[in-house]
Amino acid sequence: MNKKEAILWAAVDLMGEQGFEKTSVSQIVKNAGVAQGTFYLYFQSKSELVLGIAAHIIEDILKEAMSLPLSADTPLKEFISQLTDLMYHQTLKHRKLIGFIYSGTAYYSSFREWENLYIPYYDWVKEKLSLYREKDRLKEAYDLNYLSNFIIGLLEHGAEQVYLMETKGFDGTGSKEQLKMFIYEAIASTK
Repeated sequence: MNKKEAILWAAVDLMGEQGFEKTSVSQIVKNAGVAQGTFYLYFQSKSELVLGIAAHIIEDILKEAMSLPLSADTPLKEFISQLTDLMYHQTLKHRKLIGFIYSGTAYYSSFREWENLYIPYYDWVKEKLSLYREKDRLKEAYDLNYLSNFIIGLLEHGAEQVYLMETKGFDGTGSKEQLKMFIYEAIASTK
């Protein structure tokens, strides 16, 4: 593990236990086993570190997405189902971090950089959706750039309603099944 990774993991551990506000840079570097100045080689501030943690989570999501058992013959409905299950699993797995990342990004001035973290994930979903377009199972009217963004946004929102906001009446199973059905029926060809 390199020093940057050590800092990220130390921050993940500490912020997961104490929260964003209560975790100091000095605690992070002490836990990482690096000098205080090393932190500033990689990050300008604790708030910028939050973006690094967000990148780690999105990389984890993309890594798991790329390992989904998908083939050229996987039906669109099954792809939507697996993608939904993945997002709910990842949100549950990282729920503490996601909660303070959202609060931490309020301190970080560039939401554009936050959105840029998602580009590889959007591109992966777009690539998969393009396969369904070629097989005439996806409505032609959809711009896949928008569609991949919207699908990921819907899935994140649904999972966060269950695992972060704990919205009354929302349970993981019911929420997932409703989203799977909604997304599939919205985008599948009706020819």
